[in-house]
Amino acid sequence: MDAAVRHCTAGASVWQWASNDAGDPDVVMACAGDVPTLETLAAVTLLRAYVPDIRIRVVNVVDLMVLQPQSEHPHGLTEREFDDLFSSDKPVIFAFHGYPAIIHKLTYRRRNHDNIHVRGYKEEGTTTTAFDMVVLNNLDRYQLALDAIRRVPRLSAQINEATARYWTTMERHKLYIGEFGDDMPEVRDWRWTH
Repeated sequence: MDAAVRHCTAGASVWQWASNDAGDPDVVMACAGDVPTLETLAAVTLLRAYVPDIRIRVVNVVDLMVLQPQSEHPHGLTEREFDDLFSSDKPVIFAFHGYPAIIHKLTYRRRNHDNIHVRGYKEEGTTTTAFDMVVLNNLDRYQLALDAIRRVPRLSAQINEATARYWTTMERHKLYIGEFGDDMPEVRDWRWTH
């Protein structure tokens, strides 16, 4: 509980228990909102299975105003604090429960802005399963993992295999929900185990 209070008071922090970057990440997996956070954590487990030596930093944001510079909002992080969380030069895959443009607007002055890739709400969806809603908005764990692989330069040789794996999984997902009207057990029953 003390860690949760510190995290919420800070507005954003590295979740060390979900990270394995030892201070030098290949990629930063950032998230804000309950479903994006769940999908990010699931993507982290997929990435560790696909690329066992990948160094991942997980950053959770509970106060979006920390993304702005201090000059723009009293909750804003200093440049150094922002870089300590998100890095100054690594790819950031940011899963967000709102419109992606909001994160870009809040971070446009940051040094690493060009490396921030945001997945969020695109007003896609219909009456379907809970997981299919995130798939329709390209905010699912498989897309987030693929985004990370595509943006880590040393993994460029794995992009084609990762893309094929993504589309195979999406086909399996669509067939499963079409037949059973529910999400695949590996998605529906997923729990953090690391």
